[in-house]
Amino acid sequence: METDVVKALIEQGLPGAGVEVTGDGRHFEATVISDQFEGKSLLQRHRMVNATVEKQISSDELHALSIKAYTQQQAEEK
Repeated sequence: METDVVKALIEQGLPGAGVEVTGDGRHFEATVISDQFEGKSLLQRHRMVNATVEKQISSDELHALSIKAYTQQQAEEK
């Protein structure tokens, strides 16, 4: 699986999100910035992102996804 495919899946599942993905074809790291995360716990944010690639994780096409999930405000503060 290519990084651009993972990026597109996350963007489709979280419209309006800013997404950056790096990886080696099976292990990926995603940084996702979305105001949809406002008021959500870290666990809830990770579940939202994981839901966008659930099918690929279930089929082991995507083996591991490390997630950094921020609101726009949090991203600007970093």
